[in-house]
Amino acid sequence: MADNTDFTPELTLTPDMGAAAAAEAPKAPDAPSLTLNPTVAPEDAAEAQKVRDANAVKLDESQLTEAERKMVNEFAQKIDIKDSNVVLQYGAAAQKNIASFSENTLNSVRTKDLGEIGQSLAGLVGELQNFGQEEKSGLFGFFQKKKNDLESMKAQYAKAETNVNKIVAVLEGHQVTLMKDIAMLDQMYDLNTKYYKELTMYILAGKKRLEQVRAGELEELRKKAAQSGTQEDAQAYNDLANMCSRFEKKIHDLELTRMISIQMGPQTRLIQNNDALMLEKIQSSLVNTIPLWKSQMVLSLGLEHSRQATAAQSAVTNMTNELLQKNADMLKMGTIETAKEAERSVVDIQTLQHTNQQLISTLDEVMKIQQDGAQKRREAELELGRIEGELKQKLLELRG
Repeated sequence: MADNTDFTPELTLTPDMGAAAAAEAPKAPDAPSLTLNPTVAPEDAAEAQKVRDANAVKLDESQLTEAERKMVNEFAQKIDIKDSNVVLQYGAAAQKNIASFSENTLNSVRTKDLGEIGQSLAGLVGELQNFGQEEKSGLFGFFQKKKNDLESMKAQYAKAETNVNKIVAVLEGHQVTLMKDIAMLDQMYDLNTKYYKELTMYILAGKKRLEQVRAGELEELRKKAAQSGTQEDAQAYNDLANMCSRFEKKIHDLELTRMISIQMGPQTRLIQNNDALMLEKIQSSLVNTIPLWKSQMVLSLGLEHSRQATAAQSAVTNMTNELLQKNADMLKMGTIETAKEAERSVVDIQTLQHTNQQLISTLDEVMKIQQDGAQKRREAELELGRIEGELKQKLLELRG
């Protein structure tokens, strides 16, 4: 597999909307939550908020290399906030890549026929179980069909071996497919890392440029409008302020997309881990279960040759011991599998983690909406003051 770890992020103001190659793991359903204390005390909520604030990750240039910081600084100077097309398409290339990544990964998961692998493994188990049942019937008919026992066992073994070999061929095909999928998911993980870094750089460059415009050009227009008092200057200031607000919203959209990209990393690894576990199960069946079964059947055929030369009582004793051993082995295997299944959690920790992340993201978005609303109300209050001042001034002019 090619090494895709050394991706170089690329920033552009003219994105190619057709370029993308990526995927996302399907979202797991939210798990129900149980609590004996549905109400949260104010002091507990405040303490929880302090913990959240302390654990919050701050997006800054410390996450970048020296070369990437230089690229961000140079790119920030190229951003023209007054150009509506630039604002509209800012970071769109990276967002498109993330969207295509999600779609392709989801299609990969949908088309992965893990159910067929499970059916093949179940078919293998069924063949081995059926052979054991036929052999048992033959052993109990030892006295009635003593001369035909050996040939009957050989026929049963040949039939079972043919069916098992067919299943082995199918499992080997699944094995190759899973190995390709694991390699593909490695490439997807590396691509997602590249897109994540690009989004981070777009966001940092955009924030840097927005801060420069607001502290420089926007502030100068405000002072000029306040000094001149002309409608043209006031409108120029208002237009640039609106463009800054639009660009700020665009940066926020990129931050949401970046969070999706962050979540895709562990999601991709979870899918890859599931494939690896299934691959291990197939490998264990191919290198352990089937060879062991065949060797035991060959031994059984050899014992049958010896058994024909012994007394009936000795044969019965040997067969009884063999049956007891097989039953003990089957009991052990069944008990171990039952114990494993009983110890398995009802809800996987990954599901609970995903639910928690979704809840945190929801609360963050609600808080952002509330903050934006408060900011808009403050801006509206200032605007109402300006309107009242303009009306008062006009009335004074009429009286003069």
